[in-house]
Amino acid sequence: MPPVPVHWKGKCQSGEAFNTSCCNRKLIGARYYMSGYQAEEDSTNKVSFLSPRDSNGHGSHTASTAAGRYVPNMNYKGLAAGGARGGAPMARIAVYKTCWDSGCYDADLLAAFDDAIRDGVQILSLSLGPDAPQGEYFNDAISMGSFHAATHGILVVSSAGNEGNPGSATNLAPWMLTVAASSTDRDFTSDILLDNGANFSGSSLVVFDMNVSMSIISASEANAGYFTPYQSSYCLESSLNRTKARGKVLVCRHSGSSTESKLEKSKVVKEAGGVGMILIDDADQDVAIPFVIPSAIVGRRTGSKILSYIKHMRKPKSRILPAKTVMGSQPAPRIAAFSSKGPNVITPEILKPDVAAPGLNILAAWSPAASKLHFNILSGTSMSCPHVTGISTLVKAVYPSWSPSAIKSAIMTTASILDKRRGPITADPNGRRASPFDYGSGFVNPTRVLNPGLIYDLQPQDYQSFLCSLGYDQKSLHRIMGDNTTCNSQKLTTPSELNLPSITVPNLRGAFSVNRTVTNVGRPRSIYESMVSQPPGVNVTVEPKRLVFERYGQSLSFNVRFNVVAPSKGYGFGFLTWRHKKLRVTSPLVVRVSHRTLIR
Repeated sequence: MPPVPVHWKGKCQSGEAFNTSCCNRKLIGARYYMSGYQAEEDSTNKVSFLSPRDSNGHGSHTASTAAGRYVPNMNYKGLAAGGARGGAPMARIAVYKTCWDSGCYDADLLAAFDDAIRDGVQILSLSLGPDAPQGEYFNDAISMGSFHAATHGILVVSSAGNEGNPGSATNLAPWMLTVAASSTDRDFTSDILLDNGANFSGSSLVVFDMNVSMSIISASEANAGYFTPYQSSYCLESSLNRTKARGKVLVCRHSGSSTESKLEKSKVVKEAGGVGMILIDDADQDVAIPFVIPSAIVGRRTGSKILSYIKHMRKPKSRILPAKTVMGSQPAPRIAAFSSKGPNVITPEILKPDVAAPGLNILAAWSPAASKLHFNILSGTSMSCPHVTGISTLVKAVYPSWSPSAIKSAIMTTASILDKRRGPITADPNGRRASPFDYGSGFVNPTRVLNPGLIYDLQPQDYQSFLCSLGYDQKSLHRIMGDNTTCNSQKLTTPSELNLPSITVPNLRGAFSVNRTVTNVGRPRSIYESMVSQPPGVNVTVEPKRLVFERYGQSLSFNVRFNVVAPSKGYGFGFLTWRHKKLRVTSPLVVRVSHRTLIR
């Protein structure tokens, strides 16, 4: 790497198992924060590494995804073997460790934001977030810290969350770039062989074999002590009878989303003498797990077939083969079942998440302090966030003067809503057609992002206008901004007017209009034509229909008018595209018609 830039003001903070020599031209800063943790926990006895050192692997995994250098032979126990690198391999990394085993504390998060701003960070990557439902923007440390970062020209990329339900997305502020999680076209699966010749496939990272077929039973048949068969079917701790489970493959159930609890079930089966486990995931999440015995995760449909086989065979047997890497799996990308979804529960006029990126079964670096591994496979929006951080970093390198909102716009308007087979992107678990509440503007497309044609730009005062449109008073604004900002001269009458690359109208009655402004960052002389896909029951008109640009950097405004023409239920989705030759600048349209609307 070249020498560290002279404008960098960060430092390398020493501590347990970490000293200043751990920093170099790649890792140029490392800090850790404990004030909030100590105030809440009153002790540091349970803390792993009182230093910036990564003790659980998560930070190494996300940092390497965003900006890791090329590794020629990377794999996880032989799976996913090949060369790999992060999104922006020549970018520098500074780490700000704010989270401990018990969580992340607001005082520590805000201190880290302050330091990152002062140090000269250009992109902030946050693979963390509040629990859903998220609190009001300025009762949330991440929303507040990222607001100050944005006003200092720093783009904040964040995770949407892993709760998977409608309205569960967090990191909802419009000044953040919030990322949902998708699959890639690579899976990790184990074959499940039944003695009747049936062969099923399940998700797994277990690379050792059972060698021979063994008796298979439902875990409900191995209930122990005070546990009912239903409770034992979930392979809870101490719920299995050792005599009944010994030497058998057990079929267990799982209803939550926690990776740890899935892993724990394999430990429970092993302690009871079981030699294999088939885990029926009620959420059908396709997340591959490194179990302690030969195991595979299947969905409800496959699980029902296996349980039916057990029920109707006199001596049912099964064998679970080692996991393998499957390339070219389809459909891809698809939105992961665990990925948190819109609508935005704080401000429905702001679409969240913003985009989707790979977050299912992602291979990246791992801290050897967490285990003996140097690489690991993880799933979550924590994994999708740094993919977009890497892309954002490349955009910033090419266009250093672009604002955070300009970079966000370029990523959003060039995203795709089609999968590799040119069909609509679908969403797990049942393969339904995905919507902007799943993927925002779509799946990121790094090959198009450096030539977006037009951008939707915003300045800090636009966010101030947005806050005024939400009803913040002068006292609240003064506390947030630290200046004498008032709402007297602010322009926005509704949050829908904020100049984002998406338009959301959550309560359409009759007719409604919004204005948008785009800035030309493509050819100086260019003409863009509008094309609209209408949400159901709504007529959308754009005025003017053509935008004629005479120079680079020129901004032009247009109006989008929504008219109700037919009753519709729930939210409807469409899009607005500005076309110039091969360029497409696309914004999702999200509209819900009010039940009180009268159609004439």
